[in-house]
Amino acid sequence: MKRAIRQRLILLLAVLALLVLAGWQLQRDARNETGPLTAIDPASVSHITLTLPGTPTMHYEKRDGHWWRTDGTPARANDARLSDLADAAAAHVLSWRPASDFDPAKIGLAPPKAVLDLDGQTLEFGESSVTGPQHYVRVGQRIALVSERYMPRSPATQTTELH
Repeated sequence: MKRAIRQRLILLLAVLALLVLAGWQLQRDARNETGPLTAIDPASVSHITLTLPGTPTMHYEKRDGHWWRTDGTPARANDARLSDLADAAAAHVLSWRPASDFDPAKIGLAPPKAVLDLDGQTLEFGESSVTGPQHYVRVGQRIALVSERYMPRSPATQTTELH
């Protein structure tokens, strides 16, 4: 066998090996995909309830494409901030674990640092993870790790009263 043919054959085998490894990695990644925090589409969220320590529970409702605070006298709320809260429904989960794997007090879930209710789906936010800018979130009987970006903060930065 000539040297050029042998080199091409070796190169072809190396390319095939790399393709097989890439396919295996794609299948492995697909099996380990964690998915979103909930099955709710953030654009469809119409009711948000937010409870933060030391503050009264805040209730919001989407009316005609805008968010309104419904506690007491209805007032327009910050649409962008409320949309950010609704986006938590589709937050990418870094990992899921059963709630029984944790002591709720050690991860800030007894009591939670924030409780966000999106159309009846309750998300309880705990402490920041030691592994990075992530927070523990209890959803039913499971605990998720999500980006710190989704940690609820008070959306009441600016409201306007109805006249």
